[in-house]
Amino acid sequence: MAKVKVITDTGSDLPNEICTSLNISTVPLKIRFGEKEYLDKFELTNEKFWELCLKGGDLPQTAAPSAGQFQAAYGEAKAQGFESVICITLSSELSATYQSALIAAKEVQGEIDVTVIDSRCATIGEGSLVIHAAQLAQADVPYPQIVSEINDKVSKVKLFGTLDTLDFLKRGGRIGAAAALLGSLLSFKPLIEIRSGLVEPDGRQRTRAKALAYLRDRVSSFSPISHVGVAHANAPDIDDFIEKLSEQTHVPIDEITVTSIGPVIGTHAGPRTLGVTFWVN
Repeated sequence: MAKVKVITDTGSDLPNEICTSLNISTVPLKIRFGEKEYLDKFELTNEKFWELCLKGGDLPQTAAPSAGQFQAAYGEAKAQGFESVICITLSSELSATYQSALIAAKEVQGEIDVTVIDSRCATIGEGSLVIHAAQLAQADVPYPQIVSEINDKVSKVKLFGTLDTLDFLKRGGRIGAAAALLGSLLSFKPLIEIRSGLVEPDGRQRTRAKALAYLRDRVSSFSPISHVGVAHANAPDIDDFIEKLSEQTHVPIDEITVTSIGPVIGTHAGPRTLGVTFWVN
């Protein structure tokens, strides 16, 4: 068994099959619809989340996991025989998840070694770091070397996306009102980038087709790249996008990680969001 356990939060949007195959544990954020609270992924599937959103009524809200949730995950890793933990979280600029993970790490000091890494990213961008760490752990790469490798890669992760609207980000306080106005003006499709851990505007296109073409151009403007991934929120054009992205970047389709955007990111990004991540080598 690998000596290093990799833990993340559900904002990484990693599919269950990847988490199972790489022995990744996920700590859930909380999603609230009015008075009803759910543990993301454990009590609320992606399908149920979007169903609740479409019903109208109470708008969803997110809350970071408690330090106790992370402490329990670290304790479970120790009980399973792991010697150390690497915990990779949502950007500290977007969520208090990183702080909860840090507090928990201090609580278990002396019991098990825990390193908490701020991904400075979200969804599949965060997830790509988690996958890489877990692959290194399964290959029995030493703990300090994995920590060093992931810390080095954080600054190399790029994430660009297109939204149908900036209303969700505006409502959740993740982007300024002025930027939201620019996005809605004349029905432009807003484009965003997670830059230095923050959601920043990256332009706008008049149609979705042009927005998706812009994303592909954005990715192909960097070279060389690796660890390409796509995350989407029920985007009907996802298959066509991936096929064209593969052609334009010369990255085989089977090497592109594809995942669904879950409740944590979906609450702020909204339906039909599509994001692309990659590493600049």
